[in-house]
Amino acid sequence: MADIVVNGNTSGAVTLSAPAVAGTVTVTLPATSGTMLTTASSTGVSGSAISSGTVAEAYGGTGTSTGYYGFKNRIINGAMVIDQRNAGAVYSMSASAYTLDRWLGYLSQVSKYTVQQTPSTTEAGFAVRVAAGFTNYLGVTSSSAYSITTTDQFFISQTIEGYNIADLAWGTANAASITISFWVRSSLTGLFGGALSNNGASRNYPFSFTINSANTWEQKTITVAGDTSGTWLTNNGVGLRINFNLGTGATYSATAGAWTGTSFITAPTGATSVVGTNGATFYITGVQLEKGSTATSFDYRPYGTEMQLCQRYYWKLCGSTLGGSFLPMVLMNATSTTNLSGCIQLPVRARVAPTSITLGGSAPSISGGTISTNMTLDRSAVDEVLTYVLGTGFTAYYTYRWLGNADATTFLGFEGMEL
Repeated sequence: MADIVVNGNTSGAVTLSAPAVAGTVTVTLPATSGTMLTTASSTGVSGSAISSGTVAEAYGGTGTSTGYYGFKNRIINGAMVIDQRNAGAVYSMSASAYTLDRWLGYLSQVSKYTVQQTPSTTEAGFAVRVAAGFTNYLGVTSSSAYSITTTDQFFISQTIEGYNIADLAWGTANAASITISFWVRSSLTGLFGGALSNNGASRNYPFSFTINSANTWEQKTITVAGDTSGTWLTNNGVGLRINFNLGTGATYSATAGAWTGTSFITAPTGATSVVGTNGATFYITGVQLEKGSTATSFDYRPYGTEMQLCQRYYWKLCGSTLGGSFLPMVLMNATSTTNLSGCIQLPVRARVAPTSITLGGSAPSISGGTISTNMTLDRSAVDEVLTYVLGTGFTAYYTYRWLGNADATTFLGFEGMEL
């Protein structure tokens, strides 16, 4: 049987050939829409239709859409299910800071908005959101009616590690397209947007979308042609940053839909300012950034997997109680009568070694001694942290328990691993 060659509109071709051994070749076309897929079998080739992808992709090739290869969604915590720092409490943005895991709240003027992980069942459109598969969202609420100046910037951002975008080949002639999809709801309508940027924000792509109806969940999809210019890190540094605008001045705005070398562009020109209206809301969930020019279903990962992905950048070790008794948080060895040292194993390998420990909740205690200087970072690595506690009344070479408290609010936050 002769080969069948189907040429592309401008370049490339698909070749259908008979199997190397005798057998039947079955080619099945989609009943309504979709793309033909053929798969090998022991007696030849059988086929089925799928909704996206190409024959080349089915075998790990280089089609126009990537299909599913594991870590499809490069966004971590896109369904807003992890909130180690605040556990669902409202966070008032007194400074730029991480809110829900992996989501940075940035501001050029303090106290203009709050952020909260919300599993609300009462907001308008709840049924639509849940039907789409999302029980949580990141909710932004404006704290005042602030008039944006030319140099202001307010946004929610996630930075993707370079290792996780290396296959996009950005900065080369082979740069792959990406597709961003998400669900959004706002009390405002009109033009909204954000931007993509590289490390140092020397390459930027402002994108826009329209919210058509107030207080209504709407799904948005944006396809971006990969950048063939600039430097895009493929190590543990900043690979790709995505911002969702809450209010940006003219200095940091540019025309949507094109790559620009103008530095630090974070919004499209004319985007709605959420912080410009007192009490205005901007809710977002189901954020996905994937390789290819087609939006596919949201990449749900097991909760434990999503937590581990977050813990590469931040880890909160919480105290707890059981039956009214204290549970030890950390075991420490007395190197003298005034010093305790301990080793804390990190749950996953961190992006970089932690640089500090933050202590929250009520003051902990040491069984058998008195604390004068609380737990401090001694040395750290990507897989463990060495700590020390200063105090009095310790017996050298004894082991002590660094304890939580009765209401289980004590925690250790391991900082410095974020991008």
